[in-house]
Amino acid sequence: MILLGVMLAMLLAMLDNAIVGTALPTIVGDLGGLDQLAWVVTAYTLATAISTPVWAKVGDLRGRKKVFLTAIAVFVGGSILSGAAQNMMELIGFRALQGLGAGGLAVGAFALIADLVPPRERGRYQGMTASVMAIGTIGGPLLGGFVTSAFGWRWAFYINVPLGAIAFMWCLVMLRLPAKRTSARIDWLGTVLLGITITGLVLITTWGGNQYGWLSAQILGLGAITIASLASFIYWQRRAPEPVLPLRIFAKRNLTLSSVIALVVGVTMFGCVVYLPQFQQSVQNANAAASGLLLLPLLVPVVLTSQIAGRVMAKTGKYKIFPILGVSFLIVGMALLSTMTVDTGRLVTSVYMVLIGIGLGLTMQLTTIIAQNSVDRSNLGVASGAVTLFRTIGGSVGVALFGSLFAQALASSLPGGAQPQPTASQLPGMTATARDAYLGAVATGTQHIFLAGAIIAVIALVAACLITEVPLREKPAT
Repeated sequence: MILLGVMLAMLLAMLDNAIVGTALPTIVGDLGGLDQLAWVVTAYTLATAISTPVWAKVGDLRGRKKVFLTAIAVFVGGSILSGAAQNMMELIGFRALQGLGAGGLAVGAFALIADLVPPRERGRYQGMTASVMAIGTIGGPLLGGFVTSAFGWRWAFYINVPLGAIAFMWCLVMLRLPAKRTSARIDWLGTVLLGITITGLVLITTWGGNQYGWLSAQILGLGAITIASLASFIYWQRRAPEPVLPLRIFAKRNLTLSSVIALVVGVTMFGCVVYLPQFQQSVQNANAAASGLLLLPLLVPVVLTSQIAGRVMAKTGKYKIFPILGVSFLIVGMALLSTMTVDTGRLVTSVYMVLIGIGLGLTMQLTTIIAQNSVDRSNLGVASGAVTLFRTIGGSVGVALFGSLFAQALASSLPGGAQPQPTASQLPGMTATARDAYLGAVATGTQHIFLAGAIIAVIALVAACLITEVPLREKPAT
């Protein structure tokens, strides 16, 4: 019952991006600023990634409950302001504020579970978090489409207010954790350096090969800044009295390997969620109005397999086999998706998606549990934050890289290049020759994306095989 409120807060962050993504065309029609559209999503994602380790560290230092409630308040405040935005620049700024709150919701939820539930039993609860992710991914586009058409795009943000209020009051009353006070200061310099590094990395992968060439002065300059900030961050973290991301925790082999797997899982999951519906709508003529339902063959296995793995882990205390099997399923599923052509039917695609879903279910939550079991109680938040950070970075960088691959495939396959791209609703009005050329280009781009994903996932398989099976603790952290 306690964790239901925690999961509701986590659901807020999962729903938001999907709801807002559905409302973006309407937002642009009202506020204008089509050239700034991508930043509505990028600002949120960047703020989430940058703030995640900060929320995790502050939770370790100041107490998890107070920090989690603050994250909910920041997220709801950002939602209210986003709904009231009068121009695109205001909306981008308020979305960044929302992202700051979202960074504390996911990592706070995982850390609170670690506080309340021993690692041996924690697998039972991973089905709950997997269900939240599935509901957010499936329900987000459906809810976003309904709310936007019925009440207007501003309610895509205002809907967070009642849900956030319920989550806030639930956690305020139900969560009872020891108060924590410490004189340690927050590592603001480390936070700034980490933020510059993450921002540079995301911008390089977003702009490289699209707005600017990979060898352009802009990309090379960003690369130099990113490398310099990363080197400075590593140098400072070794000397900071209370580092925001203590590098010593990566001496724990399992935590480092879990972070690598989480990075690859982020690449795989977000790549599938973003580009599979596009293939299904364009090439397979699926209904765009129910785009969330297109992902059911992917997301239902996530919930089921995570439940099964959690129960087996709780009973036996064994877990190493699950990430190995999970990543293996990911590799096979991604490789099969890379073979899809314009003639591939929906049933075949759904079978391939089931394999991806099984792989995600066996790895997505287990990486956090393995990382938490590798550290002592004082670093539970930092360990959760590290895995969440790498998963978020993997999603951001993966979507950007896949987008670049997709755009290059369209540019090389279409006579006039990749621009302008028709929407799924515009395809029936095209000539047969132009439509066939475009659908072939989409299929080629999709093949490139999932082949790259399968190759990247091999890295995670190596990491999974190197994990050491440390016995799961049977006592809760708190």
